[in-house]
Amino acid sequence: MISITEWQKIGVGTAGFGIFFILFGTLLYFDSVLLAFGNRHKLKGTSFFLGGVAIVLLRWPLLGMILETYGFFSLFRGFFPVAFGFLGSTCNIPFLSALFRRLQGTSSMV
Repeated sequence: MISITEWQKIGVGTAGFGIFFILFGTLLYFDSVLLAFGNRHKLKGTSFFLGGVAIVLLRWPLLGMILETYGFFSLFRGFFPVAFGFLGSTCNIPFLSALFRRLQGTSSMV
């Protein structure tokens, strides 16, 4: 009989929870009702992005990348102001502001 330590039991339990939640999340991700509900107002961006992927696979890479780029910006149009607002406020975060000041002082373009 193999003896299992307490740490191994905790590791097996944690791994089991992780596998369960990954499978449950994948199941919910591919649920057609949730996909339709989440992407209904972003149908144009999704179709351009997936169409661009299909065009790239059909060996038209330049046109496909242009379509993918347009679809990407169309999909994440509402997220960009939030991301840029966060990046603008990073000077107020103590650790990041010190890191940015240190990096700003060490770079020389000579």
